[in-house]
Amino acid sequence: MEKNKKSSSSSRRDFIKSTALATAGISIIPRHVLGGPGFVAPSDKLVVAGIGVGGKGQSDIWSFYQTGKADIAFLCDVDDRRAKISRERFPKAKYYKDWRELFDKEAKNFDAVSVSTPDHNHAIQTLGAMQLGKHVYVQKPLTHDIYEARALTKAAEKYDVVTQMGNQGASGDGVRKMREWFNAGLIGKAKEVYCFTDRPVWPQGIPWPAEKKSSVPAELDWNLWLGTAPYKEYVNGLVPFNWRGWWDYGTGALGDMGCHLIEAPYRVLDLKYPKNVECSVGSVYVDEFKRGYFPESCPPSSHVTMTFDGNQNTDGDLKLHWMDGGIQPTRPEELGPNEVFGDRGNGVLIIGTKGKMMCGTYGENPQLLPTSRTNEVNVAQQYDRVPGGANGHYGQWVEASIAGPGKKELSSPFEIAGPLTEILLIANLAIRGTDIRREKTNADGNIEFEYPGRYIQMTWDSDNMRVTNLEEANKFVKRDYRDGWKLGKI
Repeated sequence: MEKNKKSSSSSRRDFIKSTALATAGISIIPRHVLGGPGFVAPSDKLVVAGIGVGGKGQSDIWSFYQTGKADIAFLCDVDDRRAKISRERFPKAKYYKDWRELFDKEAKNFDAVSVSTPDHNHAIQTLGAMQLGKHVYVQKPLTHDIYEARALTKAAEKYDVVTQMGNQGASGDGVRKMREWFNAGLIGKAKEVYCFTDRPVWPQGIPWPAEKKSSVPAELDWNLWLGTAPYKEYVNGLVPFNWRGWWDYGTGALGDMGCHLIEAPYRVLDLKYPKNVECSVGSVYVDEFKRGYFPESCPPSSHVTMTFDGNQNTDGDLKLHWMDGGIQPTRPEELGPNEVFGDRGNGVLIIGTKGKMMCGTYGENPQLLPTSRTNEVNVAQQYDRVPGGANGHYGQWVEASIAGPGKKELSSPFEIAGPLTEILLIANLAIRGTDIRREKTNADGNIEFEYPGRYIQMTWDSDNMRVTNLEEANKFVKRDYRDGWKLGKI
């Protein structure tokens, strides 16, 4: 026994030594290299590679690091300017611009990947990491397209990795409190839901800039930033934030805030996929009498209504309203005239057969209506709280990744985050459908346009991921990637 133990220890030392030499500067050996599932590395730390390490990605990897249980070993960003702070914080981390090169060269040297890039590249980067056996944390929305969301949901069933979407409110106490209130019957069965936001805070409903070609900043690899999207010449102002308002890259206000707001009714009411969706959008005018036609850009405001089949939590079929651009539903009559609706700019209202409840972004500050009820009720706790609440979302993923798949509960694994993302992307189908244009010749021989997606209700076949009564809308379910880019097979 002692001889075998010594031999095993010696082999392990030799392996660590050779691996350390090969990786040139990586001082923390990934857990998966040292042993099989459940192996506890000497450092007991998760070795993380970050893709997109500026902005939200910067705060994500910093949050992982601050748990004390993660080492940030690799940084990847197409824009050196955006990566500056992260590179200063983690000077020992090796830096790449192309995530594909990072994966090709360093796959053996990290355990997990954080993805915080523009929406259009989420799926290809995330699936690539999962197929390498890496745990993944991906910023919301999980994907740009419905097809991609369904693909990552299926991938989560196949690949033995720990997954989490970055809608941190899923780990907060608020949604858990609302579930407990609802389960106690305090508002009865749900009849209708409203989710609203003051986003966008970036330009939408505008034409693609007609200015002359701008010079690409030396620090930015524009081709890599475009990734799966169609090639277009670089324009000033798109990077680092305003891409959200363009369909080629972003998913508008729904993509930015939908996962934070729809999360509450999705979890409280156990919603599935909607069966139909309709919408109206804010008009943009190019002159005094003509509405603008800018199909590349998300509209400045929208009101989307989705209908869900009734379940044990609802009073028949449920209608969920999404409102953005500052549009809000009528204030509940139980809310005092000077009381804040939601959190001013954003909010959720669930209307039941016996009462109402509301919350703000991330499910924060949940309240029964009238608000005096909130402190009058005392409902037993049913759901465990995440240590640190919403801020504990990061540590929850780190610890679950260290423990291994299936060992610890997660707030927003892809099995939950995928369908949630699909809900808001189905709403976007209706929004995009309003810009579908057909050309026809009138009786006078002149060209006219009609917009078949406006003023209708789209019916949705969730099993086949198709709109059944407006074929043109199905082109938005799954994009065609630019040549040279493709989503791997599951």
